[in-house]
Amino acid sequence: MYRTVQILHSYWAYLVLLILVLATFNALIKAFGNKEYEAKDFRISLFTLIVSHIQLLLGIILFFAADYLSLIKDMGMGEIMKNSTLRSNIIEHPITMILAIVLITMGYSKHKKKLTSKAKLKTIAIFYTLALILVLAKIPWNTWFN
Repeated sequence: MYRTVQILHSYWAYLVLLILVLATFNALIKAFGNKEYEAKDFRISLFTLIVSHIQLLLGIILFFAADYLSLIKDMGMGEIMKNSTLRSNIIEHPITMILAIVLITMGYSKHKKKLTSKAKLKTIAIFYTLALILVLAKIPWNTWFN
């Protein structure tokens, strides 16, 4: 089960990154270009929200399938923090990605309440850009390209 979820989580991440980049640049270009908010923009931001939440669920399943909790119990948090690979897998990557998904969720929710195209696009642009920065910062690039 662990290997299957790990493969799903890894490959789904490509889709999340692609859609997040698309949604972010779409919002930035349209916001700075003073373009109108359209149904297409709504669908792109909604799809970004959906695929990122699916990735979150896969990540949570992977976290528990990897049995990191017993590893923390056996080694202790001090030893986990001394090991850069374990620290990244158990602490840094999950927390950063959860924060990124929170930003995506907040941006999507807040943009729906805005009344003008400029405000909607600006809200998506800000929150999705921050989320993209976090995602890019904590993608385990060394395992993606090996």
